[in-house]
Amino acid sequence: MDLNRVVVWFSAGDASAVAARLTVDKYPDAMLVYIDTGSEHEDNRRFIHDIEKWTGKTVYIIKSEIYKDIWQVFNATRFLVSPFGARCTTELKKKVRQKFEQEGDLQVFGYTIDEEKRLNRFKQNNPEMNIWCPLIERKLSKSDCHDIISQAGIELPTMYKLGFRNNNCIGCPKGGQKYWARIRKHFREQFDRMAKIERDLDVAINKKYVDGERVKLFLDELPEDIDIHEPEPSISCGLFCGQYLEDDNG
Repeated sequence: MDLNRVVVWFSAGDASAVAARLTVDKYPDAMLVYIDTGSEHEDNRRFIHDIEKWTGKTVYIIKSEIYKDIWQVFNATRFLVSPFGARCTTELKKKVRQKFEQEGDLQVFGYTIDEEKRLNRFKQNNPEMNIWCPLIERKLSKSDCHDIISQAGIELPTMYKLGFRNNNCIGCPKGGQKYWARIRKHFREQFDRMAKIERDLDVAINKKYVDGERVKLFLDELPEDIDIHEPEPSISCGLFCGQYLEDDNG
């Protein structure tokens, strides 16, 4: 196969880290690229450095030239999320990735065997992209990747250790009630900030049922007794953003 570049989209998650290692083993000249949203946990920098040592490759860090973080996106665009995705993902990840990619790139993503159907839908909608997912090829699950990183002696990112299923931005608008209850416990500043934005926009990330009718559930109304010991649903931030929500900003 004649390749111009092999680009691994490294998200500072355990799955993309394993995908990076598998790619470098096969393509030693591969590039590892991390898109900095300005809103992820500061421990990600430590994890990036650990993965650089593990793979023997420098991780290139790229960032939006317009927005510094998710909060600036929300305030500037007056938009949080819809069934088609979150505006923060579009501005801070998708557009940044599109500006970086080149025709002929083999683009590597850390999607696991659990995400095969979603990946197939993306490929159907983007036939021009040359995509490789080594984790699916090897039938590796997210749990498998978690174990591989641990067995390599690499400390997992802080967000995982706090019980989050994904190492996303602190305050993801695609998160459900359990996710936001956990954010409230560990990151109260970000929780309060999003709660204020919801009220300013009259938009609620979550919903509840009242007498059989689905209505808005604002974060400042989130019950205090939500069991955060049970994991929240996985949040997709990237190619398949927005698969978990049914309602738009209204």
